[in-house]
Parts: sequence; C-alpha cells; structure tokens
Amino acid sequence: MTAGFRRHLAQRGSGSTTPRGNVTAVTSRSDNRLPLSALLALATAGFLTMLTETVPAGLLPHLSDGLSVSEAQAGQLLTVYAAGSVIAAIPLTTLTRGLPRRPVLVATVAAVALVNVLTAVSSSYALTMTARALAGMAAGVQWAMIAGYAMRLVDEPLKGRALAVSMAGVPTALAFGVPVGTWAGDAIGWRYTFAVIGGLALIVAVWIQGTVTALPGEPASTRLPLRRVFLLPGLAAILTAALLFEVGHMNLYTYVAPYLERADLGEHVDVVLLAFGIAAMAGLFTAGAFIDKNLRAVVVGTLGLFTACMAVFAVAGTHAWIVVVTTAAWGFALGLAPTMFQAASARAAGSAAEVAQAMIVTVLNAGMSLGSVAGGLSLGLSDVATLPWVSFAVFALALALAIGARRHAFPAPSARTTEPVKESV
Repeated sequence: MTAGFRRHLAQRGSGSTTPRGNVTAVTSRSDNRLPLSALLALATAGFLTMLTETVPAGLLPHLSDGLSVSEAQAGQLLTVYAAGSVIAAIPLTTLTRGLPRRPVLVATVAAVALVNVLTAVSSSYALTMTARALAGMAAGVQWAMIAGYAMRLVDEPLKGRALAVSMAGVPTALAFGVPVGTWAGDAIGWRYTFAVIGGLALIVAVWIQGTVTALPGEPASTRLPLRRVFLLPGLAAILTAALLFEVGHMNLYTYVAPYLERADLGEHVDVVLLAFGIAAMAGLFTAGAFIDKNLRAVVVGTLGLFTACMAVFAVAGTHAWIVVVTTAAWGFALGLAPTMFQAASARAAGSAAEVAQAMIVTVLNAGMSLGSVAGGLSLGLSDVATLPWVSFAVFALALALAIGARRHAFPAPSARTTEPVKESV
C-alpha cells in the first residue's frame, strides 16, 4: 500500500475530520441555509446538458430532413453523445482533478453551448456527429463534477439536500426533454431549438462564474491513482448496484410504449409518461429530504420499490389502472435512484469523490446501453410480457447486493462513523 493511500485511509478513519467518506465543505454555514443561487446554477447547467442529449429524440424527422440522412442515421446523434460520455467521463475527470474546479465546470458548460450553436448552423452530418461526441465528452465531465461540487458547498447536515437541488435538472430534462424538443421543432424549427439551448447554456456559464464559489483542485499529495479509487471500501459494490439498476430500468423503459399497449394505453403514452416524470421529480426531492438521515434505508427502500413495481407489471400488466399507478411508483423510484448512488459514491470516495462520480456516470451510461440491448433481446425471443420479468430479476439482484453491502457501500448511519476502514469492497 502506498504512503499516499495510507494517509488517505487514515484521514477517512480519523475522528478529527468529517465523517467517513464525506466531502469537506469549504465554508461553515451555521445558519443551515442552502446557497440556492449556486445550486440552481448547477441544476440549470445539468438541465441544459441533459436537454442537449434528449431533445434530438423528438426532432428525428426534422434532423433527418435537415441533414439529408435517414431517421435511423439521425438517431445515432443520441448514440454518439452517450458514447462520448462513457469514453471520456473517467479519463478526463482524472486528468483535470488537480485543476481549480470552477473554470473546469464553466468550460464544460461553454462546450455544450458552443456545440449546440454549431449543431444549429451545420448542414454536415459528419460535423454534427463530431460535435455531438464532443458535447457528450463535456457532459461526462460535468455530471461527474456537479454532485461533488454541490456537496462541497455546504456543511454535513445539508449535503443530501444540496445534492438533490443541484441534480434536479437531470430528471426534469429526462422527463420533459423529448416533448419539449418535439414542440419546439414544430413551433420554431430544429435549428432555432438548438440555438436557443446554446444561448441559454452560455448564460448559465456566466451565472456559474458569478455565483458558484471557487473551489481548489485535488492536491497532488493526496490524489489517489484511479485503481486505488476503485479499491476504496464499498465503491465496487455501489458501482455494481448502479449498473444493475440502470439495466433493469432501461430494459423496460426503452420499450415502454409497446408495453403500455398491452394494457390498452397505447393512445395515452404521453399522459402516462408525464405522470412518470412528475413522480420522478417528487422522488428526487424526497431523496434530498432523507438521504442525510439514513442513506441505507433510502437505497434498500428504493430498490425494493423498483423490484415490487416490476413484479406488479409482470403479474397484472394488462390492467390499465394498475399499470398507471405502478408506472407512477416506478417514476418515483427513478427520481430517488441517481441521487442515492451519487451520495453513496461520494461518501465512500471522500476526497476522490469526483473520480467516483465519473465512474457512476460511466456505469449508468453503460447500463442504459446494456438495458436497451437486453430489452431488444427479450423482445426478439418472446414478447413485451417478458420485459418486466427480466427487470424484476435484475432489480432483485441489485436489492440483494444492497442488503448485503451493509459495512461500507450502504452502511447504517451509526456504522458509517464507527466501523474501521479496510481496503475491501
């Protein structure tokens, strides 16, 4: 074990520092108030970045015509964006972790802004694809930063709430990005849609520069190598649970429209998904209220809710009202999930929180792809009725992992500060 790693573990286990795995706040806030302007700036950055990823799904016919390609080729604009995030999140976060954080964050927002503007004026499919890949790379770094940044802005009792506020933009964009893109494409045209997003992102970059507290990079003397970050107690279990969650979710969500037809809801997919999105927002803010108090209960309860929803879909998926209610419960669980995994990884990683967040970003994006593939294979072998059974099995495995990982990954509140730190998962 290297001297630097021994120092890091000693600091995490020492009673003279913040509780194990928590990112130290840069200021003391005895008034227990959130820095709302800064957190909303972070949330808006996440919203616009996720909107950049999801909006093309509602604009495929317009993009196809404008770039003179098929709709299938236009759909690859979403794929290349996600691929950029998967490929770049860990290496770029690792390379930039020693730099002052605010300039790096502003650079990622500015990159997303410029790529949107470039997309708005480009008539070249190859150029647009390249721009989208670069935007995905910037997004991967940004998503790795936002959660850790927000938690460093506040003292310990407020970290969960700060995390929930800062990440509110992501589920909002996921819930409303496609309908917003579809509406905007019809109302003002797809090029103006991207131009507006780009302009707003530039404004947010200025907002962040003016209101978000400047934070230093990670000192070289305490900077753990990437392999050592992965070996931090509990982190591998957290990453595995996050991957399983995303696979289980996307296995069904990718094909939610044909699945809803099974319950004669094919004409109401938009309304059902709107309820899903609203419930996800409620789940997000519920996470903020309870993560600080008992993260383990949130994790086990959320994964249990996912598993129960899939069981209901599997055995009662032809009854419309049951499907609608269960879909709302599924959305509520989805709102909780990313925040709880981000909080768990930040606590497990301590000063290496941003690298751990990059790992979370990578496994979630990988899980999105794997889940979609799994759903496609299930449909190829059988029909939509098999999808919830597959998701049930995956979520049950994630739940069993979370229940078993009680020492370091998802400890009870008292265990987090009393158990000794070991180099294990």
